[in-house]
Amino acid sequence: MKPYPVLSSPHRGPAACLLFSLGIGLVMLATSARVRAFAVDQITRTDVRQSRSDPLIKSALDDFYNLDYDKAVAIFERLEKAHPDDPLAATHLLQAVVFRELYRLNLLDTTLYSHDGFLTGKAANGDPAVRRRVDQLTAQAVSLCDARLKQNANDVDALYLRGVARGLHSTYVALVDKSFIAALRGAVAARRDHERVLQIDPGYADAKTIVGAHNYVVGSLPLPVKLLAGMAGLGGSKKKGLEYLEEAVRAGGESSSDARVALALFLRREGRYGEASDLVATLVDQYPRNFLFSLEHCNLLKDGGKGAEAVSCYTKLLAGAKTGQYNGAKVAFASFGLAESLRGQRNYEAALSQYEFTSSVPDGQLSLRQRAALAAGEMDDLLRRRGQAVREYEEVIAADNTSAQADLARRLLKEPYHLQ
Repeated sequence: MKPYPVLSSPHRGPAACLLFSLGIGLVMLATSARVRAFAVDQITRTDVRQSRSDPLIKSALDDFYNLDYDKAVAIFERLEKAHPDDPLAATHLLQAVVFRELYRLNLLDTTLYSHDGFLTGKAANGDPAVRRRVDQLTAQAVSLCDARLKQNANDVDALYLRGVARGLHSTYVALVDKSFIAALRGAVAARRDHERVLQIDPGYADAKTIVGAHNYVVGSLPLPVKLLAGMAGLGGSKKKGLEYLEEAVRAGGESSSDARVALALFLRREGRYGEASDLVATLVDQYPRNFLFSLEHCNLLKDGGKGAEAVSCYTKLLAGAKTGQYNGAKVAFASFGLAESLRGQRNYEAALSQYEFTSSVPDGQLSLRQRAALAAGEMDDLLRRRGQAVREYEEVIAADNTSAQADLARRLLKEPYHLQ
């Protein structure tokens, strides 16, 4: 999710920049939507602390973070049935259901959101049954939290969980439906719930993940758009956003892992690849079966200009996927990253092979397949195989003639690709 440049949209208007940045923010709302450990009877700090030692919960969360979503969903379903009045149960299950569907749809690789195709692409082919379940679980969690807030308007745990549920729903709507206005409403509501948590309890570090991510995103908007956002009550500061995320990481709470993911993405946006890589390395060590964390580590090496190390990293990642080291490995993303790294090393023949593999993966993401086919054509042009290059460009157009890749392919049909 090309080499992956520092995130920017220099050729787009303010509205596109706004949507793009909000898209990143919504991704982070999803990533940060980790709920606290499961409390069986009531939401209290004591219960939360005690439940962290529950082996069943620890096992489910380990499965979740290692991308074994089926196991995590099965455990959280049992717990939700046993405790239907507990919003923690509903939120845990909502989280697992949402992420399982996003992963199935190839929507969890962060590099997908480093170009405008995220905004202009078509809605994903989501499962209608999953959509109904996401709506139902969101309504259930929010309703249970509302009931507790009627009894105590300052119940920080209920406010926190309501914000998590709203953030998860907005993420699903943004990434699957591509309905950004509807998603924005949920994202803003999630942020305000967590800001209220921090007003009541400034030490509630888990709430700083969503608030920090949102602050960074809004703080990154072009000045005219930022002013409009401020008029709508959506202030933001990149500095404050990074500080909040760093505090959430240092606190080591239940959202610490997600704060590391968000912080690493934003550090990459700032061109601070070494720091981002160090953060992701801790996630790789903690969750060795998580393909996405290992993939992100390779992406950061590539984006940070360490081409040879990136080639080695992707090669090792693909080898691990073949031996079953990872749960549900999405090899197309790794092969595309390897192709980009080989291209950067001017090994065009090897890069072409990886691009062709990526474009042929049947369950791969459409936009990724198109980008790979386009790049394969460019490699063929560089290798003076014009006939094959033309066929690749025609394949890109046939896949989706309205995409940005199709526009580029049409231009390359008129004039062969050459190095700048």
